[in-house]
Amino acid sequence: MYSYLFRRFLTSILVLFGVSMLVFSIIHLVPGDAVTAILGRQKVSAERVAELRAQLGLDDPIPVQYARYLSDALRGDLGESIRNYVPVSRAIAEQLPSTFALALSALAIALALGFVLGLAAALRQGSWLDATLMAISVSGMSVPTFWLGLLLIMLFSVQLRWFPSISNGNDFANLFLPALTLALPEAAIIARMVRASMLDVLGQEYVTVARAKGLHESSVVLKHAMRNALIPIVTFVGLQMAYLLGGSAIVETMFARQGIGRLAVDAINNRDYPMVQGVVLVVAVIYVAINTFTDIAYAFLNPKIRLK
Repeated sequence: MYSYLFRRFLTSILVLFGVSMLVFSIIHLVPGDAVTAILGRQKVSAERVAELRAQLGLDDPIPVQYARYLSDALRGDLGESIRNYVPVSRAIAEQLPSTFALALSALAIALALGFVLGLAAALRQGSWLDATLMAISVSGMSVPTFWLGLLLIMLFSVQLRWFPSISNGNDFANLFLPALTLALPEAAIIARMVRASMLDVLGQEYVTVARAKGLHESSVVLKHAMRNALIPIVTFVGLQMAYLLGGSAIVETMFARQGIGRLAVDAINNRDYPMVQGVVLVVAVIYVAINTFTDIAYAFLNPKIRLK
C-alpha cells in the first residue's frame, strides 16, 4: 500500500510540473505581451517600454523566467494582476469559497438525483420506468449548460419568481439555480453509472445466494449489492467534483456570480495574463489533488488496485 501511495504522489507531482510548464508556455505564446496589456494604446517612449520589460523580468531568457515563476509559485506567490495590481493568490483565495460552495451544492444535488434515479431504473430493469428514466438521463447529458441555465432562469426567476436570476451569495436562494444548472447534466451521468453498476452487481452469485437465504430485498440491495456497486462510482464522483470546480465559469458568468470561473473569464477579457496563469494553475492543482485522493479511496475500497 505504501508503495502505491508513493507512486501515486510522485505521479501527481510530475503532472503538476507538466501543467506548470504548459501554462507558462501557452501564456508566452499568446500574441502580445504583458507590457502591451499594461500600457494599452497610449503612446509611450521606447525607454519606458524597455524599463517596464526589465521591471517585469521579460528581458530574461525563457528558462530563467520559468525557473523564477516556478520558484515563486512553490512559495505561494503567483504574481500580481496587471489590471488592479492585487496579488493573484489573494484574489483567487477570495473567490475560491464561492466556487467551492457552488460545486459542493451541485455535487450534492447530482448525487441525490443520480442515485435515486439510477437505483430505481436498476431495480425495474426493462420496465417503462427504466426506459423513461434512461431517456431523461440521455436528454440531460445532451443539454448544453448555458441553454439549461437560461431555461431555469426563465422558469424559476421570470415566470415563477421563486429564485433570483443574479446569484450574490451562498444562501439557499442564491445557490439553488446555479447549482441546479451544474447538477442536472451530472445527475444524468451518475444515474446511468449507478444503473449499470447495480445491474452488474445484482447479477453476481453472492447476491443470488443472499436472496436464496430469504433475506429481504432491501437488505440484499443496501447491505450486499450497494457497497460493491459504489466502487466504480467513487472515482467518477471525485473527478466530477474537480470538473465542477473547473467548469463553473459558464454558470458563474451567466448568473453574475463571483468565483474563480468568472475571475478567469474577466482576466481573459482584460488580457490579465498573471491572473489567467494563476487561476489555471490553481484549478489544475485542485483537479490533481482530488484525483489523487479519489484514487487512494478507490484503492482502499478495492485492494486489487494496490497490487497494480
